[in-house]
Amino acid sequence: MNTILDRIIQTKRNEVEAAKAAKPFAALWEEAQALPCPARSLRQALERSETGIIAEFKRRSPSKGFIHEGATVAGIVPGYAAAGAAACSVLTDPVYFGGSADDLREARRLVDIPLLRKDFIIDEYQIAEARLWGADAILLIAAALTPAEVGRFGSFAHGLGLEVLLEIHDACELPHIGSAADVVGINNRNLATFVTDVQTSSELGPQIPDQYLRISESGIDSPETVRRLREAGFRGFLMGETFMKEPDPADALRQFILKLRS
Repeated sequence: MNTILDRIIQTKRNEVEAAKAAKPFAALWEEAQALPCPARSLRQALERSETGIIAEFKRRSPSKGFIHEGATVAGIVPGYAAAGAAACSVLTDPVYFGGSADDLREARRLVDIPLLRKDFIIDEYQIAEARLWGADAILLIAAALTPAEVGRFGSFAHGLGLEVLLEIHDACELPHIGSAADVVGINNRNLATFVTDVQTSSELGPQIPDQYLRISESGIDSPETVRRLREAGFRGFLMGETFMKEPDPADALRQFILKLRS
């Protein structure tokens, strides 16, 4: 295991095995299938949104440590929704990002905008969890999966009413794009080195087929960058640290949107 991503994936395998031992997959899947209410559409929310901002709730990152230690969902996520976020991304990874299932559950109780379960999905078990915890969409990371796994997990997610954000960060991952994806995200952060370069979106964006709604992720810290990327065809922008590093993340989002509109 040579990279941060390698270590994270191994941790995920251990977490999933422990979860399956505590509650068998068949029981979890049955509960997820029985949920009555339909999930909200992340793609439709981004298509309708003036800004396309997916505001992210996260306390820390593997590369920078704590960004906003002690942050609470109740103190931030409703403010994101009120400020005009099209959707919210909630980190559920405990070890590397300081998140939890309870964060996603609480966000679902508090807001009615689409919620993305942000985690490293390597098993159908996690997708069923996402539906039970209140997610409307899941993240599939091409760097951590084969094209066949993306297809299988995407089909399973769709069967539970969840949408899929497929994330790529390199041209070699373009073959992962297919019917499993409702939205394609370009991560400007290299998951092996955690170096961020927004130029990645500019380079990969034109190579994504037009039928896929495109979003840009990571390293977006100015309204000018959002305007430039929107002109290039991007309809969504996943932003976390830009807001979470501030004392009042929701107000930081509000001010960002005001500048974007001016």
